[in-house]
Amino acid sequence: MEISFIDLLRIIGALGLFIFGIKTMSESVQKSFGSFLKQLFNLMTKNRFLGIIAGFIITSLIFSSSSTTVMAVSFVNTGLITLAESVSIMLGANIGTTVISWLVSIFGFNADFSFIYLIIFAIGTPLIFSGKNKLKYIGELIFGLALLFLGLSELINSVPNLNGVDTVFSSFQETSFGFFSNVFFVLIGVFLTLILQSSSASIVLTQVLCFNGIISFEVAIPLVLGQNFGRTINTEIASVSGNVFAKRSARIHSLVNIFGLIWMVIALSAFPIVDILDNITTNLLHTDSIYASLGAPIGIALFHSGYNIINVAIMVWFIPQLVRLATKTIKSRGETDEEFRLEHISTGIMATPEMSIVEAQKEIAKFGKLTHRMKEHTATLLLEQNPKNVYKLLEKIKKYEDITDDIERDVADYLAKISQREMSEESSLQIRGMLSIIGDLERIGDIFYQISKVLERKFEEKIWFTPDQRKNIVEMFGILDETLVVMNKNLKTNYALVTKKEAVEVEQKLNAFRKKLRKEHFKNVEQGAYNFKNAAIYNDIFNSLEKVGDHVINVTEGVVGEI
Repeated sequence: MEISFIDLLRIIGALGLFIFGIKTMSESVQKSFGSFLKQLFNLMTKNRFLGIIAGFIITSLIFSSSSTTVMAVSFVNTGLITLAESVSIMLGANIGTTVISWLVSIFGFNADFSFIYLIIFAIGTPLIFSGKNKLKYIGELIFGLALLFLGLSELINSVPNLNGVDTVFSSFQETSFGFFSNVFFVLIGVFLTLILQSSSASIVLTQVLCFNGIISFEVAIPLVLGQNFGRTINTEIASVSGNVFAKRSARIHSLVNIFGLIWMVIALSAFPIVDILDNITTNLLHTDSIYASLGAPIGIALFHSGYNIINVAIMVWFIPQLVRLATKTIKSRGETDEEFRLEHISTGIMATPEMSIVEAQKEIAKFGKLTHRMKEHTATLLLEQNPKNVYKLLEKIKKYEDITDDIERDVADYLAKISQREMSEESSLQIRGMLSIIGDLERIGDIFYQISKVLERKFEEKIWFTPDQRKNIVEMFGILDETLVVMNKNLKTNYALVTKKEAVEVEQKLNAFRKKLRKEHFKNVEQGAYNFKNAAIYNDIFNSLEKVGDHVINVTEGVVGEI
């Protein structure tokens, strides 16, 4: 008897329930504990072994190695961690992704737990309707767990017994398990993961097939290898539209799993891996043999975990080489892929407060250069007409604005730690000045981002400036550039040698030009020289540029200690 179309739909529906359950659990955990997960990243990435533990914990909590990888890549992109530090996170995620198969093998196939999803639904449903977000998210987590077990239960019941399956499945029982047959089943495993877009779901499907006797344990092992590797292809595909960090992270992920796949396929052909697993399950874990229905899912989970743990234990020693290879094979596209990170204060507090202050000054000088770059991109955006270039610039300015927020927070934390130590009154004043400076630099970033949003509205609503308006704004950007050049020169100089004179002169020049524009603007509005929308955007931009100038002079005042 062959599988009917209805049977096939039931299997697909059961897999859909299972995958949706994992997705619901993952999203609810991220909403509930997002800030905790970020803190875990920051605390545990400075050491490769702690990074592996962090990757394992996070993946175990959010039930998604892909989400962990995405988080790691986003942290690299904002400069919070290096690419090398992200590799240890991904290695830990490789181990964490095995948690689902253990959860399923322990609870899902035991008849005593066949009703468990009903109890979990009963607990989770009231919480979903809670008015408190925390309880609501916990309810969603429990609800997702119930969906996972419901999907698994339906999958077990939907997959037919071996006697009711056609000869294609039956032939799997009689395959000769040499090297090439292992490669064949690895490819099938890869294909299943690509189809389902979830390695966890495809591995659980293999556990169910093995539990029901449709495939032998010898077939299941190379299938799991392929399913485990299939998620690296998904990651590579997802990284195509990403930046260089996403591509390099995906490449490292692939290299780790390619290496693991090669040595394990060879080991399957050369060593009695299946017999070793059977001995472990029966003699150490005291469970059923892997050849029995209940023992097979546990044996698969054991193989999945053992393989990933051994592979991680090998690859952790080659992180620098992996990073170099990924960097060499995937070239940066220049400024589009530029990495921003704390260069001078990432190693912690120096021996004395004075030395730490010098390091903080270097970081702040770099911060100043970033705001200058934001000005350049905003000025370019003003004149850009190509839609593709417009949206690239908007994306770049938004990225820089996010980075300014992160830099302000991290430098402020660093300065707060320095201030807790004994220091001179002069050093204490310097720290207060620096806190003022980073606040103004972050505000400059905010204003440039706000100007970019105004220019985005201008572009989308097809509001055009007159030649005089355009000329005036370009000229004002030029004067603002002078103020930023002076500001950055002061930030690089020994603060004790800086005076306000030059900064005040260029700031007065900017104020005078803005006053002139404002007077002309009101006159033109009265005469109806341009419409209201045009006038509002024009007024918005030159006022915002003048506000940037105010914060620029505030930075120099912070440098000289006038706060």
